Amino acid sequence: MNELVSYQFSDGIARLTLSNGKVNAVSPAVVEAFNKALDQAEQDKAVVVITGQPGILSGGYDLKVMTSSADAARDLVASGSTLARRMLSHPFPVIVACTGHAVAKGAFILLSADYRIGIEGPFKIGLNEVAIGMTMHHVGIELARARLTNSAFNRSVINAEMFDPADAVTAGFLDKVVSAEELESKAMEMATQLTKLNMTAHRNTKLKTRKELLELLDRSIAVDKQHAL
Repeated sequence: MNELVSYQFSDGIARLTLSNGKVNAVSPAVVEAFNKALDQAEQDKAVVVITGQPGILSGGYDLKVMTSSADAARDLVASGSTLARRMLSHPFPVIVACTGHAVAKGAFILLSADYRIGIEGPFKIGLNEVAIGMTMHHVGIELARARLTNSAFNRSVINAEMFDPADAVTAGFLDKVVSAEELESKAMEMATQLTKLNMTAHRNTKLKTRKELLELLDRSIAVDKQHAL
């Protein structure tokens, strides 16, 4: 598997680790590697655990790509949005073990998972697009609307407010916060628990529950491809 997203499989659990520079930037190559890793996880019929480097899950899209041209930015956002949609409809459970900061696309990775565990500490989690001069894309708006509380949705999407890990649970970015020392064991504990699900029922229930959201994201991806960010 591509070193940008390493892949380890054992006992029905696939571990995907993002490793792309200091801020774990999501580039076209990272999206491609993520998709290949998810392909492998599907073949292995594995519960997926996604994690990052110590201190950071991801700081968002690769700014070099985002600022290189309008077409490059649109293409990267479209591929990232399609990846989020894929995570939401993945046939096996998807867990994110958030190792620290999760900003912009990093936060959307959290919003695309079935269960999210973060760690205590001075970390920032949220959507900073408006703060850095980007009008939020339609997919981002709809994904945030679906997964965040009403209050947090407005504060996050419109005001670019960042949350510490505890407040990120209240907002809807995370489901649980543990100490850094516990993250590995708690993530694996949850993953092991989820391996015991009936995966056909899990897949069918997930698709039924998220049917309207997935259809909305499909339409939003198409709209975003037509507009500048």
